[in-house]
This record gives sequence, C-alpha cells and structure tokens, in this order.
Amino acid sequence: MDPLSTFEIITRILVQLSPVWISLFLLYALSIAFKRRLGLYGKLFDSPIGMIGFGLVMFWTFTGIYGAMDMIVTHDPLAQISGMKNKVPGTAIRGVEEGDYAWYLLGGDNLARDVFSRLIKGSWEVIKIAPLAAIFSFMVGITLGLPAGYFGGKLDIALSFLANLILAFPVILLFYLLVTPEIVATGVPNYMAIVLFVFPIIFLAVLLNSRYHTRPTLRTPLLIGVLGLATWMYLQLVSNGGYLINTPDYKIIGLPRVLDFFDIDPGLLVVFVSVVFVNSPTVFRIVRGLTMDIKTRDYVAAAQTRGEGTWYIMLWEILPNARGPLIVDFCLRIGYTIILLGTLGFFGLGLAPESPDWGSTINDGRKLLSIYLHPALPPALALLSLVLGLNLLADGLREESLKD
Repeated sequence: MDPLSTFEIITRILVQLSPVWISLFLLYALSIAFKRRLGLYGKLFDSPIGMIGFGLVMFWTFTGIYGAMDMIVTHDPLAQISGMKNKVPGTAIRGVEEGDYAWYLLGGDNLARDVFSRLIKGSWEVIKIAPLAAIFSFMVGITLGLPAGYFGGKLDIALSFLANLILAFPVILLFYLLVTPEIVATGVPNYMAIVLFVFPIIFLAVLLNSRYHTRPTLRTPLLIGVLGLATWMYLQLVSNGGYLINTPDYKIIGLPRVLDFFDIDPGLLVVFVSVVFVNSPTVFRIVRGLTMDIKTRDYVAAAQTRGEGTWYIMLWEILPNARGPLIVDFCLRIGYTIILLGTLGFFGLGLAPESPDWGSTINDGRKLLSIYLHPALPPALALLSLVLGLNLLADGLREESLKD
C-alpha cells in the first residue's frame, strides 16, 4: 500500500476530527444566537480575541472528550506495530487486517506507536486534570482568602504566612519533590488529598447556610442532601482500595469497597494533589486582595447596615463582585496547570511511563529531534495552541468584564 501524500494526510486528519468540527459549529451557532441572554459568556462573542481563544480551548476540549470515547483515534495509543518505528507521517502499515486503519497519519514514535492517536489521547489526559485541579485550587483559595481579607488581624497574618511559605519555595522543585516515589511512599500526598479535598464541602456548607439560614425548612434538607452527596464523593476521591492511607508501615481504613465506585490511579492522585497544593496559595492571595478592596464599598456597608451575616456578605456581596478578575485568573491558571503537567510528564514524574500525555510524548520525541521532527512536534504544537487559547480567552473575558 502506498504512503499518503501531505494533502491526503491533512484531509484524513480533518475527516477524523469531524465530530469536533460539528460540535464546534453547533456550540458557536447556539452561543451567538442566544448571546444576549448568556451574561459574560455571551459577551465573549463580541470580542474577536475571545472568540479565537474560546475556539482553541473548545477544540481541544472536544478532541479530548471524543478521543476518550475512541471516536477519533485510529489505533491503540499504547500498541506497538512491527516495522512502524520512527516512520514518517502517512506511512502505510504492512499486513494490515480488515477493519484496521491502514496508516499512521502522523507517523510512528521510537516505540512504533501511532503519534496521532497518542496526541488525541494526550488531550484527554490534560482536559481531565487541569480544569478540575483549578476548580479545587479556587475552592481552597476562596474559602481561606475571603475570611482573611474580610476579618484581617491574626487570621490574615497566619494564613498569609502559610501562603508565603509555600510560595517562597521554587514551584518546579516543590512539584518535583511531591511526586517523587520516596515522598509518595510516605503517604504525604494522601494526607494532602484528605485536607485539600475537604474545602469544597466547607465552601458548599457555608454558601448554602448563609443563603438560606432564614428559611430553615428549606436549608436543613438541602444541606443534608448536598453535603451528604459531597461527602460521599469526597470519600470516594480520597479512599483507594478501601484505605485512606496505605503505606508499607501503616494503614488507615477508608470507604468500604461496596460503596466506593471508582478509585483514582495513585499516580494521577499525586499529580492532582500537587497541582492543587501549588496553585492554592496564589488564588488565596488574589481573593484576599480583592476582598480587602471590595469590603470598603458602599454596597457592603449597606449589607452590614441591613444586619446581614458576615459569611453572607463575603459570599453573596463581595465574591460576585470579584468574579471578573477571578474568571480571568481561572483561565490563566488552567494554562499554567497545563504547563506544569507538561513539565511533569517531560521529566517522567507522576503519570505512568507509557502515558500518552503531551509532556511524555515530547520527551520521547526530543531524543530524535536531529533526525525526526514528527514524534515531538505535534504534542508541542498542541500544548502551545491550548495554552495560547486559554490566554486569549482570558484576555477576551478581561476585556468584556471591564465593560460591566
């Protein structure tokens, strides 16, 4: 079978990505049609920069989702096919069986794996970690930053000292330490998960109680239902194989297996916790600074005069008025997290060695850069375009939020 020409490679890649193009078209059509009803998100479509950034981000988001569903990949990203080592893009597979895809669209890597399929699967590795880690970082930063900025005093001094202590350590070195096997074996990441993952529950409890404390007949069942579900999810996140902590020296019993419907891969949990830990102090400082500024506004004084509770003022008066800078920082933080994940993967830390994440794929391909570009170039461009999209999206949101 003949190899593909450059035009045929591009055409086939575009065809493979058909579900992504269709999803993007529908998303843009619906968003533009109803943009006047969609608040800040709708205003994003008045900004060309924001639209471009949003398009890049959603392209990789849809690619990751459909890639995880095996709708785009052409081969198993971990499978090695004899004779395809370091083959150039468009190389035909010898002796291909009926029903199998006949080409390596972006060539083969140093272990004869399909670069295109690894690129697609790698996008899911990024999409499933970075946004969720950023959300957890914001839960921690908001829960601690609001009271520190509002109350000030010793609480602010203590929390600010802890944040500065973490930020004083070089982030990459801290990251490197947290994911090393020696630290993992001590159970430190599991303890960090137990502490950090409880903040979303605290945030939800305070949020709902402050909103509905005057309506106990609604508040009580709502709190029981929401917090019960959140606690169950929390225990499933921190419990692995029936244990909260499981080291060679000691064990702490966790959620029974019959109630634990999913276990997070230990390597993935370590990476996730590390990302949350290094991002939370920065979010804390941003929220604290915004709170110290906004708490002097007239509408906050009016809420105090009405006799509103302090947590109600913080969560329902101050936080909504800080949403613009926080949304922008959220987008930038996801990009920062993606770079961190790429760096970790490049150094072979955290995720499994055969993982198709972009950092690992770039590291595998860099060893052959002087001979072959195709194994390292696609994941590098993917990483660059996704982070660029997030930065442009943040610029667009900043531009539109300033018009509010």
